[in-house]
Amino acid sequence: MTSEKTQNCSMCNRWKSDEALRIMEFRLSYLVLNRDQFFPGYCLLFTKQHATELFHLEQKARQELMEEVSRVACVLSGLFKADKINYELLGNMVPHIHWHLVPRLRHDPLWPRPVWAEPHQELLLTDEEYRQRSAAIRQALEAV
Repeated sequence: MTSEKTQNCSMCNRWKSDEALRIMEFRLSYLVLNRDQFFPGYCLLFTKQHATELFHLEQKARQELMEEVSRVACVLSGLFKADKINYELLGNMVPHIHWHLVPRLRHDPLWPRPVWAEPHQELLLTDEEYRQRSAAIRQALEAV
C-alpha cells in the first residue's frame, strides 16, 4: 500500500515519470540523468524505499547503498574525465534520500565553487541526446 507521503514525493515518482532520463535500476536505488546537463553527466541516484535519512536504513542497506553510489561515481569520473565528483545529499526541498552526483572539471564556469553557487543557463538536451547519454553511462556501469 502506498502512503500519502510516498504518493506526494516527487522522488518516489521520478523513475516512472521520465523514461528518457532513466539510466539504471540497482537493488536499492535508481539512477537518472538530471534534466539540466550544464554539468555533463550530472545524475541523481535515489533510494527505492522512501526514507528521509540514512540512519533510517538498516546498516547493511546503508553499506550496500553507499557501494551503489560509489560505483556510479567511479563510472561518471572515468566517462566524463572529471577532476572531481561532487556528492550532494541534502533533502531539504525533497525529503527523500537522494544524491546529486556531479562530474566537475577544472575548466567548468563555476569551478571550484559548488554547483549551487550561482544561477546558470540550463542546458537541455533532446530526448535522443538524453537516451544516448543514459545509454553510455549504463554501458559503462554494466562493464564494471
